Parts: sequence; structure tokens; C-alpha cells
Amino acid sequence: MDGLSGGLLAAGRPWPLGSHWDGSGVNFALFSAHAERVELCLVDGQRTRVLPLHECTDQVWHGYLAGAGPGLRYAFRVHGRNAPAEGHRFDGRRLLLDPYAREVVGRFSWPAHDDPVHLLTAAVVDERFDWHDDAPPATPWSDTVLYEAHVKGMSRQHPGVPEVLRGSYAGLATPALIEHFQRLGVTAINLLPIHHFLDEQRLVNEGRVNYWGYNSLAFFAPEPRYAARIGGQSAIAEFKSMVRTLHAAGLEVILDVVFNHTAETDQWGPTLSFRGIDNRSYYRLPVDDLAGYENFSGCGNTVNLAHPRVLQLVMDSLRYWVEVMHVDGFRFDLAAALTRDSAFLPALRQDPVLQRVKLIAEPWDLGPDGYRLGRFLPGWSEWNDRFRDDVRAFWLTGEAGAGQLAQRLAGSSEIFQATGRPPQAGVNFITAHDGFTLRDLVSYQQKHNELNGEDNRDGHSHNCSWNCGEEGESHDPAVLERRRRVQRALLTTLLIAQGVPMLQGGDELGRSQAGNNNAYCQDNPMTWLDWRSADESLIDYVADLIALRRRFPQLRQQRWLTGETNTADACPDVTWWHPAGRPMRVSDWQSKKLAAFGLHLTASKEPRDGDALVADLLCLINRDEIPVSFLLPAGSWQQICDSNAEAAFASCQRERTTPVAARSIQILCR
Repeated sequence: MDGLSGGLLAAGRPWPLGSHWDGSGVNFALFSAHAERVELCLVDGQRTRVLPLHECTDQVWHGYLAGAGPGLRYAFRVHGRNAPAEGHRFDGRRLLLDPYAREVVGRFSWPAHDDPVHLLTAAVVDERFDWHDDAPPATPWSDTVLYEAHVKGMSRQHPGVPEVLRGSYAGLATPALIEHFQRLGVTAINLLPIHHFLDEQRLVNEGRVNYWGYNSLAFFAPEPRYAARIGGQSAIAEFKSMVRTLHAAGLEVILDVVFNHTAETDQWGPTLSFRGIDNRSYYRLPVDDLAGYENFSGCGNTVNLAHPRVLQLVMDSLRYWVEVMHVDGFRFDLAAALTRDSAFLPALRQDPVLQRVKLIAEPWDLGPDGYRLGRFLPGWSEWNDRFRDDVRAFWLTGEAGAGQLAQRLAGSSEIFQATGRPPQAGVNFITAHDGFTLRDLVSYQQKHNELNGEDNRDGHSHNCSWNCGEEGESHDPAVLERRRRVQRALLTTLLIAQGVPMLQGGDELGRSQAGNNNAYCQDNPMTWLDWRSADESLIDYVADLIALRRRFPQLRQQRWLTGETNTADACPDVTWWHPAGRPMRVSDWQSKKLAAFGLHLTASKEPRDGDALVADLLCLINRDEIPVSFLLPAGSWQQICDSNAEAAFASCQRERTTPVAARSIQILCR
């Protein structure tokens, strides 16, 4: 049947929400608590057919269209009071996108129009897909190494990816990139947002786009601009193929999701979906100003997860991406905003589908009491910005001492242990998409965001960075040597610390963004990975570090280090070592001059499956500008890593003492 012809809507049913094809027709269901009437609008080019949804059950408007099927484009018109002072912003003239849209058709353009040619519409989809024998890798948290990546930026300039696939879901799953991931030894690809998102009007007017994608509009639909569409394949099918291929290579897929706000922004933003469907239900409104929006996201609005139907929307979206799209977990942007007055955390904790996937919180937002690091429930991991800041401050600015670094190396137990969670509650990182790249962190003292069009006012100003003696690019051999040493020391610190390490994609290549620490609007070679200029020696160094972490189980403990004596052999699980050849004392930790110390990790007595070696580890750290000689604990010690050496992982025997080069880490095993 032509989607614009045929009979009236049958009653249908109020569940599931969204549009669902059953082989004979399509059921439509839309929640709106305050609507007076709702119309289903079938769209075909410039033609629109309007069908009233006469049935409303428990605030869900529904109907069934016999003979309709996949490919049918539709939107809704929702009628009600236009009374902003009461929180209502209905406008029955507007075509509105289904919040449960699986596929979004069209490309939104500014200024917003009301005609169907220029508005986004949903399409009915056929979810069938041949997953073959796909199974999630289910990598344990303790063995996980995260790799943060942008779908487009990863492959846009890769010479080994076919031109037609570059910048796409399919491009991310090509042999060239899988070979790189496997060479590194990472276990999970953490993708920046791939939910359908919009570019803000200000950026479009200035000739830029929202490259990072933290401006979601449709929580079920993959972003179509990342689809290569080879052979007419839909974005949904291409995404599924990507996941299937990455799984076959042993790689998990984790999505960065943005449920704290939507692309409709503040009261002056466009009405595209939620605002026109039921503004008062979907968004948090100030009790003393219902015409405005609570803005805990910094993006104009905050999604109201305190409302049961809005919470259902988020939970349904998460289950969809796990059950239908087969992803392995989520990183929640500004997750503190999701917990305000809502049952979001308990709902996730009891959900039989979601409790088996990886859940990562960015544990803050911009609202009151918005910094909530360490306050999420068991089963969650959190971005640990304390690790980022203290490690940077130790190696780059000298503002953090040995004691602060030791806390981070031990997994930040003072933050996470009290809630009964393991060391894997903390996701450790030195850099991420938001901020300097690793190379820029050691090349720039100040941010250089002029190309963003905000007079360098955007982005963080306190970066704990160090340019090693010259701002920006340098040809000074002494400056370049300092940068090489410090980058390796930072990476080594990340991979020997308890917790879950996260590497920013491109850091292993030596990627620079020319000092831009907020490149959210730069969709160009500044943010695309430059594979032709990749630092092969740095790639090898990172790969060898990850292999070393995998080799020694005490670098990925599932229990907290205690420093207590093991009753079997009178050896503590950890000893903090002074260069003079003794355990650290309280006075040592209190010293502001101490720039070198060691971490002695006793061999595990109960190695897990796959652990290849049981041996003591000694990590010797020297932040000083001169070499420091360490007196070693008793026994025969083999050096297995020297971050300063050209052949960093060449093995050699060490006697009673060993010199540790300036700004470096040495790792030995006994």
C-alpha cells in the first residue's frame, strides 16, 4: 500500500512506544501527558497525509496503519496550549520527530522551516539482520583497556582504508584499523556520540559544525553522516556490521551517550521533537519560571529523568542499543545530571539487560553539588579526573608530590573503596577528547583555540601542561627530548596504575591539534588522525606497555592494595620504596623535595587464567631533572622496561643498584 493512501488508522495499542512493523502493518505510539490531540503525518516528498490518533491510553496516543511497512516516513503534530508561563509550548502547525525514531530522514538546516522538505522525519525500519554467530567479547573490567575514538576522525585520512569508506562506521571496521587496535592490545573502542545530533545555529552561521556530536536529538537513531551507504545499506545495518566485525576481532564497542540535554537548547532554540510533544514532561523547568529551563548541562536545557516516561525513554534506548545493536556498554556524558531527583541509578542497577554491560559515568555536571566523583553505585565505573590532574601535576608542573601520585597508582582507593567497589571503579586517563592531546600537553603552556571563533575564551585554562621549554612546534633537540621522555613517562604511569586505563585515540600516533584544547567544532585535519605522520616508535611503546600490563596480574588487581603482610610468606602486597633502599616513611611522604620513589608489587599467589607470569614487580619513578640511583630490594632483578631508553623493553640484569634516568620510569621483575 502507498503510505499516503489507504484506510483510516485502527486503534492499535499503546506499547511499545514509537513505530513498529509487524509484517502486516505499523503500530504508532506517542507519549504526551498534556496534549489535547495528536495527528500522525505521513510524508512523501512535499506531500503529507494527516491521520488523527483518536486513541489515548495512559497518556499514550496510538494507532495502527494496516499495509504500511519499512521505509514509510512520518512525523507527528501535537496540539495543546501554547502557554510558556505554564510550561506548555504546543504548536499544532509543526511536524515533530518521534522520540523513538530508529532512523531519521533528512538533513536539518538553519533557519528552521515548518515544511516537510526541510524538517527531519522518522522512518519505519525493518530490524532484521544476520548477526551470524556474533557474541560479545565480555572482557572483564580488570583486563579492559579503553580506546576513545571518533568514528569519522579515526579513518578519514587512513591510507589503508578505501576512500569510499573513510570517516564511516564501515571504515572503522576495516582490516587496517582492526590491525591497529590489535597491534596496540586495546580491548574496547569507546566511540564519541553516534546518536543522531544537530549542529548548533551559531556554528553553522560561522561555517563550522559540532564535530564531537554532544548535541543529540534522537536517542535510538545512528547518526547518518557516518554512514558510507555502500550498496544502499542503511546506517543501522552498517552500524550493526561494524559491531559484528569488531566483536569478531575481540573488541568491545562502548557508546558515549548524551541524555543530559537535547539539541532543542533553551527557550530560543528550535522546536523539533520533545518541546513540541510535551515540554513540561520532557524537560526540567524552574519552579519559579516555567517559561525557562534548568540548565545543568551548559547547553540550554536538562532532560527530566525524574518523570517516569522520560526515564523509560532513556532505559528503552539503552536496552535497544544492547539487544538490537549489540553494543557492550555506555559512557554517560555529564552523568550527574541524570541522577537529580530521579530513579535512574536504581533502575539501571536492577535491569536484567543493562546490569551485564559496562557502565561508565562522567560524574559531574554544572548544577549545584554537581561534582560527584566516587558517589555512583556498585557496578559503575567513573572517569577519574583526579588521576588526570594529579599525574599531570606530578610530571609536568611539580604541583603534586609523591604521595598524590601514589594514591593514583593505587587506584584512588580514598575515592572509590568506601562504596564497596573494586579498583576498576576508576577509569584512569591522562587526556581525552575534551582537552589537549598528549603531544600538545607537553608542547603548549597555554591553550590556542582562536580558530573556534570565541576569542580563545572557550576551553579549560588550567591544563597542568608544560611546553618543555618552547611554545608549540620546536626543532630544538633538547626540547624534543624532554617531550619524548615526559610523554613516555605519562603513558607508563597510566598503564601501571590500578584501575581501568583509557587511551585517547591518536595519542599513540603523536597527534597534535596545534594547541586547541576544545576542538569540538573542528571537522578538518586538525581533529582527523594523521596516519602518514604517525610516530611508529611511540605506537610500539604503547603496544609494549599494554602487553606488559596484560602479562603481570598485579597491575590489574581486582582487590585493593593494602600494604598488609601476606601470612603465607610474610610479604605485603605493596611496598612503597625509597631510593635509599628501604620502605617509605611518613616523613618521606611529607617531603616536598622527594621526586623519586618506587612501587613494589608482590607476585600474585593465585594467578588467573591467561596470566603468563608470576613475579614481583618494581616500578621506579624519577621526576627529577637528573638521574637518581635506587638501591634495590634483595633478590635478582631483571629490568624489563626503561621509558627513557631507545630500546625501552630490552631486558637486562640489574645488580644491587640501578640508575633511573631523569623524567622516566623503570620497571623490573624478580
